[in-house]
Amino acid sequence: MIKPNAFDLNKKSHFGSGLKSITILCILLLGIRFVFIAIMGIMPQDAYYDFYAQHLDLSYYDHPPLIGYLLRFFTSLFGKKVYVLKSADTFVTLLTIIAFYNLAKKFLSENKALIGTALLLSTLMISILSLVSTPDVPLMLCWTITIIFLHEAIFKRKNIYWIWAGIFTGLSFDSKYTALFIIIGLIGFLLISKSYRKLIISRWFILYLICFAITILPVVIWNALHGFASFKFQSEGRAQEGFHIDIMGFVGVIGHQSAILLPFLFFSLVYFIFRFCRKYGIRFTRIPTGQLFLLSFFIPLFIGFFFISFFYWVKLNWMMPAYITGIIWVSRFWNKKWTRFQLIFSLVVHLLLAIEIIFYIVPIRSDDTWYGWSEFSNKVETLRKKYPDVFIFSSDDYKTSAILNFYLNETVYSRNVVGERALQFDFVGTDLNTLKGKNAIYIDSNPRFTDLKNENKSVPLFYYSYFDRIIPLEPILIEKKWQHRKKIFRFPLHQLSS
Repeated sequence: MIKPNAFDLNKKSHFGSGLKSITILCILLLGIRFVFIAIMGIMPQDAYYDFYAQHLDLSYYDHPPLIGYLLRFFTSLFGKKVYVLKSADTFVTLLTIIAFYNLAKKFLSENKALIGTALLLSTLMISILSLVSTPDVPLMLCWTITIIFLHEAIFKRKNIYWIWAGIFTGLSFDSKYTALFIIIGLIGFLLISKSYRKLIISRWFILYLICFAITILPVVIWNALHGFASFKFQSEGRAQEGFHIDIMGFVGVIGHQSAILLPFLFFSLVYFIFRFCRKYGIRFTRIPTGQLFLLSFFIPLFIGFFFISFFYWVKLNWMMPAYITGIIWVSRFWNKKWTRFQLIFSLVVHLLLAIEIIFYIVPIRSDDTWYGWSEFSNKVETLRKKYPDVFIFSSDDYKTSAILNFYLNETVYSRNVVGERALQFDFVGTDLNTLKGKNAIYIDSNPRFTDLKNENKSVPLFYYSYFDRIIPLEPILIEKKWQHRKKIFRFPLHQLSS
C-alpha cells in the first residue's frame, strides 16, 4: 500500500496485470447501467425537469436552467420518451467519467488514474446520475471540466485557461448553486499556497471572475425579474424551514453517503482524512501543493455539509461534486485488491438493484419510485374521457403534476390552484383566472395508504373556499401481482369560485 505522503505525478506503478480484471468489472457495470435505461420507468424528478425543458426560461424557481436545456436538446432530437431522458443523463455522465480520468492523470500515474476512475464507476452515485434527471448531472460535468482548466491555468501557467475556467464555473452555477464552492475552494487554495498566493490579485484571476459573472447573467436576470425568488428560496426559504440540533441528521448523512459511494470507499475517505488531519493539523501551508489543490474542492463541501447535518437535513446529492477531487485524492492509497473488492461488491449491489427494478420485490412507500407511473397516467387519461370539461390538478408537492404533464397531452395544474406555493408551476405563465367556474379532478398520491376504497381520505377544509362541492371517487390503484404498491386518490371538485 502506498504511503500517505506519496503524491508523485510521475510515479510509475505496476498494476498492469491487475487492471485487466478491473477493466472487465467496469465494463460489466457500464453494461448493467445501459440495460437500466431500457427497463427503468420514469422518476418524478425526470418529469419535473422535463417540465423545465417544455417551458424554457433564463432560469427557474428552485434551480438554474442547464438541466432544462440539456433535456430539451435531447427530446427535440429523439422525442419525448423516458429512455431519451435517461440516455441524456447517461451520455453526460459518461462525459463526466472521461473528464474525471483526464483530471486524475494530472495528479496520478496512468494506472492510479485508472484505479480512481474504477472507484468512481463503482459508486451508486454514478448510477443515480446516469438514470435520474437532476441538476447534478450537468453540474458534475461542468465542475470536473472547471477543475481541469484551473489546473492548467495555475500549475501549467496557461493563462488563457483562466477564461475557460471562469466560463465553466459559470456553467456549473447555471446547473446548481452548489458551484459557489468552486470559488470558495479556489480562493482557499490561493490564500493557503505560498507559491500561488499572488495569483489572487492577478488580472487573470479578476478575468476569471468576470467570465464567471457574465456566464451566470441569465440566472441573475431571471431572479431580478422575479423578485430574486430563486435566491430567496435557496437561502431564506431553507432557513425558514427551521434549524434544530439533531444527531440523527448526522447519522443519516453517514448512512446515505456510505450508500451512494458504497461503504468501503466512503469509510476509506473518512479514515484517510482523519490520518491527514492528524498529520498536518492546522499547518495548512505544509500540505503538498497537489494535495492542497484537490482537497480545496473536497473538504469545504464534505466537512461543511456534515457540520450542517447537525442542524438541517442534508440531501444525498448535495455532496456529490466534492467526490470528484476526493476520490482522486484517496485513490492513491488504494491497491488493485481493494479496487477489485469494491467493484465486485458494486456489481452485486447493481444486480440486486436490477432485480428490484424488474420485479419490484420491495415496494417503495414513497412517490420517489420508478414503478407504476405509466399505468397510472393511462388510467387518468381514461378517467379524463369521462369528464371532458374538467381540469386536473394535484397538490402532493410537484411529483404527480409533473408526471401527468409528461404523459398527458394537456396542462395539469399543481397546488397553486388552491392558493399554495407550487415551485416552478408558479412561474410558467399560467393564468389561473381561466379556471374560474370550471369543475376539476383533484388527484392526490398516498403511497402509505390503509384503505382501498378511499373511505378515510379527507380534503383540507380550505379547499371549500375554492370549490362548492367535493365528491370522493373510487381511487386509482396500481397493483403488482397481489400486492398494492401505490394508491392514487382522485376527487372531482365542482364550481371553482370567483
